[in-house]
Amino acid sequence: MENNSILVAKDICITFGALKAVDNFNLEIKPKELVGLIGPNGAGKTTVFNILTGVYNATSGEYTFNGEKVTKTATSKLVRKGLARTFQNIRLFKYLSVADNVIAAYNFHMKYGILSGMFRLPKFWKEEKDAREKAMELLKIFDLDKYADMPAGNLPYGEQRKLEIARAMATNPKLLLLDEPAAGMNPKETEDLMNTIKLIRDKFGIAILLIEHDMKLVLGICERLIVLNYGTILASGDPKEVINNPKVVEAYLGKEDDI
Repeated sequence: MENNSILVAKDICITFGALKAVDNFNLEIKPKELVGLIGPNGAGKTTVFNILTGVYNATSGEYTFNGEKVTKTATSKLVRKGLARTFQNIRLFKYLSVADNVIAAYNFHMKYGILSGMFRLPKFWKEEKDAREKAMELLKIFDLDKYADMPAGNLPYGEQRKLEIARAMATNPKLLLLDEPAAGMNPKETEDLMNTIKLIRDKFGIAILLIEHDMKLVLGICERLIVLNYGTILASGDPKEVINNPKVVEAYLGKEDDI
């Protein structure tokens, strides 16, 4: 089964002092699969993302990406291998143009050397031209090409979220991790985001792991749900079955005696 999986995490644990933030976390994602990771605030969801993307090193356990062991691999190397993410708080270069935000991500693929860059040799200009053309193609897919020359910080909030996802896609990922992409969005923006995520998976054929609190979005696109609570997996499986699991309901709402 692992041979067909893009990511396999086994018995991941991380401890901060006396606090065990994640305990025996296991995850397997297949190519093109769209999986949701949900749970109450403080459940450890973003900590899992930080481990998988090399921000934190797990205290124990290991995981493989695209069949290669990548435990304790630096974030930059993981991006080059095809793992990209977005964050809860939008992290754009707000004073750069929309196009330049995406072009910056293409630097991972540029091959011109220091001398070509310093002296603006033909190889430099060719790769820069190619990067701009690819950036514009990507912006068009996300319906952001009309904002190409606008400072990213001037975009409406929902469009900034889309731009952050477009920039992540510029790294040519095999797996995209989205950390609460609908946070702060109104219902219309959330619906647009849902369509964008579906478009990404269908058009680019990549796997997506999504942290989200908006249950309408989660149930609208996810094929499988994993519920995390106090750093451990509480339930996983079919989304509708998972959210009706009594343990999951209790984790979100408390016991009946507590209400």
